[in-house]
Amino acid sequence: MPRRFITAEDIQQASGELVIEEGTLVTPQALEAAAAAGIVLRRADGGSYEEPLPDRGPDAARAVRHLPHLPEPAGDGGAATGVIVTVVGRNRPGVLAEITGALAGAGADVRDISQRTIEGFFHLVLTVALSSPGAFEAFKQSMECLGGSDDYVVRVMHERVFRFMHRI
Repeated sequence: MPRRFITAEDIQQASGELVIEEGTLVTPQALEAAAAAGIVLRRADGGSYEEPLPDRGPDAARAVRHLPHLPEPAGDGGAATGVIVTVVGRNRPGVLAEITGALAGAGADVRDISQRTIEGFFHLVLTVALSSPGAFEAFKQSMECLGGSDDYVVRVMHERVFRFMHRI
């Protein structure tokens, strides 16, 4: 049986209650739309819908046993938020000072930095910590506004996303 997804559009067409069959996934946007519209999501057996645990695949248990150096990223737990900042663009005097000045202005603590310059272009990767877990969106927005269309580009990614992307 193929997997089916319930989207926000499906929720907009529903009224009152929606029965979710086994193996069907509800998108986060659909969950928000259902809550906003007051639509109750139920399982086919009559119980209330709960998001299923992620399917890690058939080799997940073996990978956990044999790859202890790749643990599941821990939750934030109120601690500092880890962030990966990448900057790519044309090299010029003061570009590193501009970026680190913006980091200081945002209250970010630089934990690690790597920079390469090749033929007039640079690539900078910084691992930073934000003291307030709720500050990520504002930080991302302020950093990605730096540079220009022909100068350099800044990308900001939550450390958990980065760690999940680079797992085997």
